[in-house]
Amino acid sequence: MKERAAELKQQRKGAGSAKKARELQACLDAIAGLSGADKQIAERLHTIVTEEAPHLDPKTWYGFPSYTRDGRVIVFFQPASKFDTRYGTVGFNEDAQLDDGVFWPTAYAVLEVTAEVENDLRALVRTATRWHPQRPHTEKLPARDRCPTCLVGPPTQVTHFAAC
Repeated sequence: MKERAAELKQQRKGAGSAKKARELQACLDAIAGLSGADKQIAERLHTIVTEEAPHLDPKTWYGFPSYTRDGRVIVFFQPASKFDTRYGTVGFNEDAQLDDGVFWPTAYAVLEVTAEVENDLRALVRTATRWHPQRPHTEKLPARDRCPTCLVGPPTQVTHFAAC
């Protein structure tokens, strides 16, 4: 809880690019502070998110490396060392677009990042951050995530509502 209180205090300082740079550095510091498999998983997840969802902003959340959209955490890594568990967890919060019927997973135990695991994580990150027709969006999205019906907005900025 002390980590979260410190994060909230830092969030209130400044705005714009300086704040984003500070939050990125905090995320990188959190990853650097890990060791063993936790560090390897967190580094790979960071690479995956920055490649697959560059519109997400890295920061820390309860001391965990996390990635946000409009200030809301979409994906995070909970290291095994934090709670002395046998595996780290890649988790997705409510705003992640992983909905699949009435029942779906939102957290995945990860022991190591193999090629297969990396492909699965890439697919999950793409799915979690894709355009969703039920929710309004004003954010930067990759071209592959734009509405296929109306293709609203220039290539880097999409302003879209469900009424397309």
